[in-house]
Amino acid sequence: MLEFLKRTPFIQNYSRMWPYLRPYRIRALAAILITIPVGLMDAAIAWAMKPYMDIILLQKPSGYLLYLPLAIILFGLLQGTLNYASIYLNTWVGRKISNDLKMTLFDELIRSDAAFFDKETSGNIQLRFNGDADAACSGLVSNVRIFVTRIISSIALIGVLIYNSWIMALLAVVMLACALFPLTTVRRKIKSLVDESIFSGAQVATHYNETFSGNRVITSYSLAEYQRKRFRKTLGDVFKLGMKMTKRTGLISPMMHSITAIGIALVIWTGSYLILSEQMTPGNFVSFLTALIMLYTPIKGLGNNYNAVQMAMLAMERVWNVIDRPAAIRNKPDAIILDKISDGIAYRDVWFAYVPEKPVLKGVSLEVKVGETVALVGNSGGGKSTFSSLLPRFYDVTSGSIAIDGIDIRDIDLKSLRDLIAIVFQDNFLFAGTIRQNILLGRENATEDEIAAAVKNACLDEFISTLDAGLDTEIGERGVLLSGGQKQRVAIARAFLKNAPIVILDEATSALDNKSEAVVQEAIANLMQDRTVFVIAHRLSTIRNADKIVVINDGMIIEQGTHSELMEKKGAYFALYSTQIN
Repeated sequence: MLEFLKRTPFIQNYSRMWPYLRPYRIRALAAILITIPVGLMDAAIAWAMKPYMDIILLQKPSGYLLYLPLAIILFGLLQGTLNYASIYLNTWVGRKISNDLKMTLFDELIRSDAAFFDKETSGNIQLRFNGDADAACSGLVSNVRIFVTRIISSIALIGVLIYNSWIMALLAVVMLACALFPLTTVRRKIKSLVDESIFSGAQVATHYNETFSGNRVITSYSLAEYQRKRFRKTLGDVFKLGMKMTKRTGLISPMMHSITAIGIALVIWTGSYLILSEQMTPGNFVSFLTALIMLYTPIKGLGNNYNAVQMAMLAMERVWNVIDRPAAIRNKPDAIILDKISDGIAYRDVWFAYVPEKPVLKGVSLEVKVGETVALVGNSGGGKSTFSSLLPRFYDVTSGSIAIDGIDIRDIDLKSLRDLIAIVFQDNFLFAGTIRQNILLGRENATEDEIAAAVKNACLDEFISTLDAGLDTEIGERGVLLSGGQKQRVAIARAFLKNAPIVILDEATSALDNKSEAVVQEAIANLMQDRTVFVIAHRLSTIRNADKIVVINDGMIIEQGTHSELMEKKGAYFALYSTQIN
């Protein structure tokens, strides 16, 4: 029996919650203990009805008239005060646990590999990593208070029932069991619908995120009506799922109301018979009926609370699924710390596929010496960005290997590997804050002189001098207050500050106009000095001086050499270059 209980979702979830609850166990215990007198007071009031009614109805003494009403008022004040204290402590503990759980989930999120973000929507991530933690903690913690209070109250009230009449108590408990039986089907009924509801809820959040991020596209292409239709359809789906949930669980509460009403009716009929046959006093009957109503009233609303508990349990299970999700990109236990590159980088028969059996890279091999500049060119979608994304282990190779100084990068500590590499993307992400804060992401402990050198080498100094707040100028969310060229130079300054020996330039100038490109190219030229560089180039005129130009088409290296060597071959590179020049 004990093993069976341990395997129940309720016990499993609470046992896993214990490490998060443990730091706050004193307050959590206090919150639960406070609920004991709250529950007992209901029974005390019901029990007091017997002597009160017997004395009032039979002896009719005037001095007793105010005793019970005053006691009820005092009990009510005390009960309300204790209930407030319990709610406050439970809320405090619940929010603390929720915050700690969110930190665990956030750690999982920031450690997630690129493939995870490729598949997930922003709305789904918000729901799974934020909303589920709130739903799980607030639901489970707050409902523990409710259930403990009602269990204590129910046990005490059943005691009052038995004290007054064991015959009617047996009848009342049987009807109570019948009323609670429908709750056993709740989890099975809502499990599949909850998963669908989560997906639809995530879609709603995604619509908001897309509208925020894509507001200029929506405006420029007059997509307001298009977005409105998509959003209306999603809301319709959410509505249908909500109504399905109501259909599956909505009858539980009316059933419980009906069964409890039948129970009260049977008790009144039985009690009337026992009073008339002088087997029960009116005081016993009033005390019994008071206890029964106080027992049944919260039970009738228990269906909604139980639904909430099941929803919280399912949310908690989704949280554990996220935490238990194995990391696709992870360190080996004996990972090697590498703080420099001495010889070079080698791609050896590298195969890679985002989707199984659809390879993007097909048996690619390449040797790159320290200090070389390698340009990757070729048709769009040929695998150039994928080639460079494998080096910092955004993804792991499907087969083959990539080595730095003869060491497979999968054997190198992830942090030390990525500390060796600085990347400037085509569309660099800047965080809300100041220019200084974004540059310092390259190295947080950089001195003012090092920052100034990075700004100068990134050709950013002239622009900074025109700003009233200089480096402390706020740039808005995602750097929206900066132009494309200014964003790129901030990213380059960040890369300068990192001072990594390997640099990846992923089409860093392809989205810029000619004037901005000229400035950014100068900054890039400074960044490339004395480093091993991979350049993914759109404009071939910018990579003529590369030590090695590698042409990648359809996932394979079809040519490599210097600009002059490839032009003499008059192959794929010659055709590409000629097309751009002409």
